[in-house]
Amino acid sequence: MMSRVVVTGMGTVNPLGNNMKNSWERALEGEVGIGPLTILEQDIFPINVAGEVTDFRPEDYMDRKEARKMDRFTHFAVASAYMALEDAGLQINDQNADRVGVWIGSGIGGMGTYEQQFRQFIDKGPRRVSPFFVPMMIPDMASGQVSILTGAKGINSCTVTACASGTNSIGDAFKVIQRGDADVMITGGAEAPITNMAMAGFSSAKALTTSDDPTTASCPFDAERDGFVMGEGAGILILESLEAAQARGAHIYAEILGYGATGDAYHMTAPAPEGEGAVRAMEHALSDGNIEKTEVGYINAHGTSTPYNDKYETSAIKQVFADHAYDLIVSSTKSMTGHLLGSTGAVESIFTVQSLVDQMAAPTMNLNNPDPDCDLDYAPNKKKPMNAKIALNNSFGFGGHNATLAFRTYEG
Repeated sequence: MMSRVVVTGMGTVNPLGNNMKNSWERALEGEVGIGPLTILEQDIFPINVAGEVTDFRPEDYMDRKEARKMDRFTHFAVASAYMALEDAGLQINDQNADRVGVWIGSGIGGMGTYEQQFRQFIDKGPRRVSPFFVPMMIPDMASGQVSILTGAKGINSCTVTACASGTNSIGDAFKVIQRGDADVMITGGAEAPITNMAMAGFSSAKALTTSDDPTTASCPFDAERDGFVMGEGAGILILESLEAAQARGAHIYAEILGYGATGDAYHMTAPAPEGEGAVRAMEHALSDGNIEKTEVGYINAHGTSTPYNDKYETSAIKQVFADHAYDLIVSSTKSMTGHLLGSTGAVESIFTVQSLVDQMAAPTMNLNNPDPDCDLDYAPNKKKPMNAKIALNNSFGFGGHNATLAFRTYEG
């Protein structure tokens, strides 16, 4: 018999706040965490807005010397993991370490470190490249450092599936517990992509908005949307088998019921027409969790504010849910955080769980000129009460990666 899996702790660093409580409160109120681009030289890019993490100090969570050996994306992961463990009231010790695993995804890893060290190589030669260059850069190091610093000795892994990395990682960690290979998983995603090369690459691909107004730049499902806003951050969830959580009297936020993951087999960057791959991901998650479609009340959409994603995701939801699609609340919190790439699904999983806990959907901000092709209830510009036992979180990534998680209110 497969184990039931529950969420017992959450932690996040993102453009809305440096902890879960503030982030969720601001999301519910429709506050936008996107601002002027300050990390990079603004004048050299056609983009001047970003979802930056502010007032974050790595040394508040780790030794200053050790922090210098980590990329910014790892700083975010470690901080979020510590917060999630504290929220869960979970201590890792010699008795349980072998049964606690880590699975944290990242889409591009230490891009900032790569750029910095490449400049060092060009300017001063190969001998001046840091011996920590490779372990700072590789995407799995967020998971590795969290394992090292917390003492978790179970399975240690990293899923790299572009913008679906965080959601895939949570789903993969869910399956580890479900099949009995661990009792606890520290899981989620981390990303720090506001770098010169990442910004240049996404700009050249015409994926980013050219809006000058940070408060309205991200406008999912709006007819005027023209691209996403680059963001950064991390989200970490503590997943436990229900038996383990009950044995230690843990507070349970929600239960994770199902996971679906598919490939488009279509295009490097564009989604499959009409969201064909997304349809199958949602269908698989529902089937995996033995969920009736009419039981679903809320979807935290991928909702990137790009022309094709929002149109095709809407189409996919309507294909999966038929008439029930119009009874759902579907919102995109990227309207407030921007797109956090490999960490976006993890942060949005936290928001999805909180939506179930509070029975309140965060709004889709800046939805002022509805696209006729996007005709669902997106909770435009204002949070919306809901009556939902089950909620989905969708994430889709370059390469045709699609991932869906299904969460349920905890019922004992």
